Amino acid sequence: EADLVASGGGSVQAGGSLTLSCLAPGISLSSCMGWFRQAPGKDYEGVARFQFGGGTTTYSDSVKGRFTTSRDNAKKVVYLKMNSLKPEDTAMYYCAADPSVENCFFRAAGDFDYWGQGTQVTVAA
Repeated sequence: EADLVASGGGSVQAGGSLTLSCLAPGISLSSCMGWFRQAPGKDYEGVARFQFGGGTTTYSDSVKGRFTTSRDNAKKVVYLKMNSLKPEDTAMYYCAADPSVENCFFRAAGDFDYWGQGTQVTVAA
């Protein structure tokens, strides 16, 4: 069983920043990783997708230019830096992983095998 532990959520004012972390000690660096979010009453939205060990990240249009992923391979941690936060960014944020990197950039939530517990981000207007 691969455990992912997400942290770093919180409450901020619009325009503020947060950095989420996802510890993934049991995940291979060749895995496909994703950050997803789910607002109340809405479906999962794929925020970012990337290969754990490095390379390109794809972002949803709603966060492009504001959110950035990074990683510390030695510590097996991935990060989601969120700048210029908006009230519509309010959601539970999850990190996810899957051993296969096939079509990584286009994976839906249901295509990831392993999930963290989620961390809440609340952005006040």
